[in-house]
Amino acid sequence: QVQLVESGGGLVQPGGSLRLSCAASGSIFRIYAMGWYRQAPGKQRELVATIGSDGTTSYEDSVKGRLTISRDYATTTVYLQMNTLKPEDTAVYYCNAVLQERDYTGRVRYWGQGTQVTVSS
Repeated sequence: QVQLVESGGGLVQPGGSLRLSCAASGSIFRIYAMGWYRQAPGKQRELVATIGSDGTTSYEDSVKGRLTISRDYATTTVYLQMNTLKPEDTAVYYCNAVLQERDYTGRVRYWGQGTQVTVSS
């Protein structure tokens, strides 16, 4: 079994910063990619940023230049540094990992429980 545990959400004023963390643990053989999604009230879940096993990153257009995804391969932790936050960034942020479990073939997608980010004055 694999777990993704997120932390770092909270309330921040517009223009402020937050850093989200997501630690993957359990029976992991290999992680192919990790990423962050978000879901605002009344909206569909959307992709925010991803990072591959080779360090390649991609971002949703509205967060480019403000949010940065990074990964600690030693601890299988992924981070999302969020700067210059806007009210429209308010959402529940979910960590995601595509991985292979020990003793199994094939890729499986896991989700974290979500962490609330609220940007408001």
